[in-house]
Amino acid sequence: WTDGFPSCIRSSGSIFHGSLGNAAMISERLDWSPGSYCPVQNFCCSAWYETARNWLVQKDWLIVRADELVKDASAIAASIGSPRSFFVRPDSPLKPFSGRVVDVDSLTLEKLDYGFYFDDESIPVVAAPLRSIGEEWRFVIVRGEVIAGSAYDAATRSPIAADPDSDAARFAERVASDIPAPAEVYVLDVCRCDGELRLLELNPFGGADLYAADAVAIVDAVSKVAAG
Repeated sequence: WTDGFPSCIRSSGSIFHGSLGNAAMISERLDWSPGSYCPVQNFCCSAWYETARNWLVQKDWLIVRADELVKDASAIAASIGSPRSFFVRPDSPLKPFSGRVVDVDSLTLEKLDYGFYFDDESIPVVAAPLRSIGEEWRFVIVRGEVIAGSAYDAATRSPIAADPDSDAARFAERVASDIPAPAEVYVLDVCRCDGELRLLELNPFGGADLYAADAVAIVDAVSKVAAG
């Protein structure tokens, strides 16, 4: 970035996949087509949670400023039916801090990594009741179709390729066909919660880890979209 626009990259037919921060900067600053598939505002929880309510793992939630969450933690926790502790994550898909469980009585901005990962105490955050998450999958969606996916074992941090004919893949495709697409290409995360499949989150393709998903299938599908 200190050297300006990368002159060796064509502005047309270029696709970036890498760090989330760079994906966002390319989307915002460079006239690449299609670019990095990272329209940040489209992936904010506040932009898509309500339209995905029927599928979402969260049944109740509240989006507030981080400083307001800390100031009114008890009242906010009570309003979402989780009075002692709750889950909190950033509204932004750029994830200035990682999602986590927090205790109402000891919540501070520093417990959300304020001053370390972010410096704006007014950033919007999502507060939601605790849910028990089991298996997880990530699927690459291209124009509404599941192209490839990966299962992910959080305990061992080990990914494995997802069966394209699995119930999780079919669920992901149903969700993708029902909700407004945040981009032509994106990733859709699925989890098993209380014995049923639910939508965990949406993320920009440009900065998403693809784990053990079929890279050849992804490159082929995304390249066809980029070529028009």
